[in-house]
Amino acid sequence: MKIYQKVLWSTLIGGFTVTLAACGGAEENGEEANAGNTGNGGNNAENEAEGSGEAVEITLWHMEEPPHRVERFNEVFDRFNESQDDYVINSQVQNWDDAYVQFPSAIQAGEGPDLLFTIPDYTALIQDLDVLQPVEDIVEQIDADHGFIETALVPYQYEDHTWAVPLYGMVQALWYRADHFEEAGLEVPETWEDLLAAAETLNDGDRNGIALPASSTMATDQVLYSIMVSGGAKDIIDSDNNVNFNTQETVDSYELYADLLEYSPSDSTSYGWGEPQAQFNSGNASMAIEKGQYLAPFEDESGQPAESLGVAPIPQGPNGEEGSIYYSNAVMMLTDEEEKQAGIEAFFEFMFDPDNYGDFLNADPGLFLPVTEDGTDGSFYEDPVVEQYREHVDFLIDYSQHGQLFGFTDGVASRIGQIAGPNYIAETLQQIIINDMTPEEAVEWGQEQMEEAVQE
Repeated sequence: MKIYQKVLWSTLIGGFTVTLAACGGAEENGEEANAGNTGNGGNNAENEAEGSGEAVEITLWHMEEPPHRVERFNEVFDRFNESQDDYVINSQVQNWDDAYVQFPSAIQAGEGPDLLFTIPDYTALIQDLDVLQPVEDIVEQIDADHGFIETALVPYQYEDHTWAVPLYGMVQALWYRADHFEEAGLEVPETWEDLLAAAETLNDGDRNGIALPASSTMATDQVLYSIMVSGGAKDIIDSDNNVNFNTQETVDSYELYADLLEYSPSDSTSYGWGEPQAQFNSGNASMAIEKGQYLAPFEDESGQPAESLGVAPIPQGPNGEEGSIYYSNAVMMLTDEEEKQAGIEAFFEFMFDPDNYGDFLNADPGLFLPVTEDGTDGSFYEDPVVEQYREHVDFLIDYSQHGQLFGFTDGVASRIGQIAGPNYIAETLQQIIINDMTPEEAVEWGQEQMEEAVQE
């Protein structure tokens, strides 16, 4: 087990509400949030527990609000409730807008859940409240039975413990319109030079070569960081909070991004997660960089067959490596009641059974990726979308093993919240496209801002 130093995240409150789309939130998918308890997994489960007088109720909060995800989660949670008589999962839908501001107060007041969905930076915040229960015993058993992928587990291991159980991953890749590439006689780009040349060739006046976010948001942070990984600039801060942003590799990454924006829609400075996908599916853009949510709506929104959707590794720079940004989504255990903890162990044993796990992951096919080696052995490939895009999904699963996350590439940087909260990666780009700085000047500015932030 890899051990990291303790993480203090006091300034994350409010600063990271933008991580909604890191976990594939409602805005990203254009669906309304589903407030309150989650259907059968919530109220019926609670009534069952009250009626039996025997089953131990375990309250679970998750922030996956889109209705199709809520429905599938409920189906799997209800299946667990019906599989035995000792425990009942009471699942309740929350939202990321409340997670950083309201949840800590509720938890400290004794009004929090027993289980809480999380991502790496949020886990560090809750762990600092001294209410989080170590889960290494659960993780070790799951690892022995199913085999965890290392990239999913490492961000939750520090201070001699494992603080969350990884549940699913998300990874970015290069999406391309295969029909556009065929028309232009182009091969899929493998290098930065190829990528820029393809964007220029495909940018023909009626169509943009690529669609990229360029707003001061986490969406831009994510795509830019994927380019930085591919360019050898992934280590922007180390475990001692030394900022290493101002490097030639970082400058080169920003220069490429700025060059690519010449072939992105003119309103890219207002783009978050959804706009590039809309441009891509409408045929107004030939390439984009994003996670696996591009699969399910492609045929309906583009009017094209599945064969027109391509996915590939993000092209590499001269000093880069294979990989992109990767988010490991997990579950924290807050309860210290032994009876509930026993039920939680049983719940995870049920969840990671390949048939149950496959059904759970396919709450959003292609976006939620397995974090275990046998995660695809059960029902995973039976989903119609996964079956149709199997090569794409298999690629994303393999590619996730090369994933990186800023602040977690060299141990755990305890002050990464001060960099990520203000979106300094995206803000550095703003200095180029809004304030007319050169990439060198902008990256120097970014280094200064980050150094000041981590010292506060």
